[in-house]
Amino acid sequence: MKLVDNIKESYRELVYKVTWPTMKELRNSSVVVLIASLVLALVVWLMDFCFEHLMTFIYGLF
Repeated sequence: MKLVDNIKESYRELVYKVTWPTMKELRNSSVVVLIASLVLALVVWLMDFCFEHLMTFIYGLF
């Protein structure tokens, strides 16, 4: 019986108490996440590129 009450209360909370984002807010948030992910990927790639050339240079000296 407790499980059924818990499920009913969870459903009521999802339907009546949660504020869902509008489509415009959702789209804007998605664009922000996409841009942030691309910037982070670019930074990681740039660091990898620099370290690769640095290590090639250092190992080339010996």
